[in-house]
Amino acid sequence: MHPMLNIAVRAARKAGDIIARFSNTVDTLTISNKAENDFVSEVDHLAEQAIIQIILKAYPDHGILAEESGGHNADSEYQWIIDPLDGTTNFLHGFPQYAVSIGLRLKNRMEVAVVYDPIKQEMFTASRGRGAHLNDKRIRVTNRSSLKGALLGTGIPFRNLDNLDTYLAMLRALLPDTAGIRRAGSAALDLAYVAAGRMDGFWEYGLNPWDMAAGILLVEEAGGIISDFQGGFDYFESGNIVTANPKILKAMLQAIQPCLAKP
Repeated sequence: MHPMLNIAVRAARKAGDIIARFSNTVDTLTISNKAENDFVSEVDHLAEQAIIQIILKAYPDHGILAEESGGHNADSEYQWIIDPLDGTTNFLHGFPQYAVSIGLRLKNRMEVAVVYDPIKQEMFTASRGRGAHLNDKRIRVTNRSSLKGALLGTGIPFRNLDNLDTYLAMLRALLPDTAGIRRAGSAALDLAYVAAGRMDGFWEYGLNPWDMAAGILLVEEAGGIISDFQGGFDYFESGNIVTANPKILKAMLQAIQPCLAKP
């Protein structure tokens, strides 16, 4: 295993242990609102601290971009992008769909990725050029060639509702040709599921880098493609992401793009 991937796996397991330990005592946690419909608990902070401690012990000169504590050592060529608990709202409601997400970016290119589901004990991993794996078994995106019969994942806008009408138009455009669309509440796991062939594609508005950093590399190493809504590569900047195998991605973009608001 790539040594930096090994550190990421160790950090994810430590954070996952913390999350699992509190999963049955959610009612005792201190919870606050970062913004409308955007929650954070003490578990998020504890898990993030554990991840950062393990990473910086191994690589003290590396940079960190974490959801709760922000950026550290921003001048480093190496940047660890961390979401300690992607799917906090699910966690707080006892809905078992959440994960630890850790990605390493070198000179603006993702190199290492881990998405860990502590409830199902599923560890999705990838390192550039070495493929994507689920619990050490190689995974691939599906080879479906059209939207007919495809299962797609999505995320409904909830922080900023300005794009809700456009999103609903996308939903209407995609739904008739598919086998169904799922909104499970953790973008990190949604991307991992595309990489593992559990879903054929995924799209969402307004993600943060920590929501998608690890998942992007998982999908790429599993043979998938990622783009923004225009078919370009500004998804890290815009937060708007579409991903699937090449044929499904093309079909999704053809359905999505007519719905976009004209400048």
